[in-house]
Amino acid sequence: MSEKPTTHFGFQTVDENEKARKVGAVFHSVAQRYDLMNDVMSAGLHRLWKRFALEISGVRAGDRVLDVAGGSGDMSRLFANKVGSSGQVILTDINASMLSVGRDRLIDDGAAVPALQCDAEKLPFPDQYFDCVCVAFGLRNMTHKEAALAEMQRVLKIGGRLLVLEFSQVWKPLAPLYDAYSFKLLPLMGKLLAKDADSYQYLAESIRMHPDQETLRKMMLDAGLSKVDYYNLAAGVVALHKGWKT
Repeated sequence: MSEKPTTHFGFQTVDENEKARKVGAVFHSVAQRYDLMNDVMSAGLHRLWKRFALEISGVRAGDRVLDVAGGSGDMSRLFANKVGSSGQVILTDINASMLSVGRDRLIDDGAAVPALQCDAEKLPFPDQYFDCVCVAFGLRNMTHKEAALAEMQRVLKIGGRLLVLEFSQVWKPLAPLYDAYSFKLLPLMGKLLAKDADSYQYLAESIRMHPDQETLRKMMLDAGLSKVDYYNLAAGVVALHKGWKT
């Protein structure tokens, strides 16, 4: 009898079919305070990182953009302003709690952005439909990252771009300080502000288990993307990868 396939949930090893449920529980828990915690944890820098991703995307008026695992809708809002009324932005997330937060905020902003609950590993869109696909701080939570990247590549038009904005490997001299922040301060902030230390402990652990810059670059190439490059932000705390479909 073969053993069940396993994967990582933070530093834990779990059955593959358990990871999505566990990650879902984390984001159901933090959804209402997600943006507040992002502002506190990054001292507001996450907003600059997302604006940088927007500029690097090359998105123009009239483009079609897919925001994968878009959560509270930050990237969708930025893209919607860029593509204008002649373009289209679609917000997706597998987590209903996060998606409802993003949908409501976009409605409040008057942004006409459809919100669709779906799995990034099985995107319900036709081949070669989008000019740009973006996943910001979502890839590390996916069980089969290779499958998700292949799906994002599939729905891109020829000449389209995939952007992956994600926590990455920090510059080594800063690693001890970053570790102290991640494993001491981050769960404490989660406890005080979100009433949930465990979810932010998972966040810190999931960052350490995510592929480093060069490994993710190779994964994107293996998924069929070309000219993949990356930009280290905040000394590698975050990296923005960009690949083209040719």
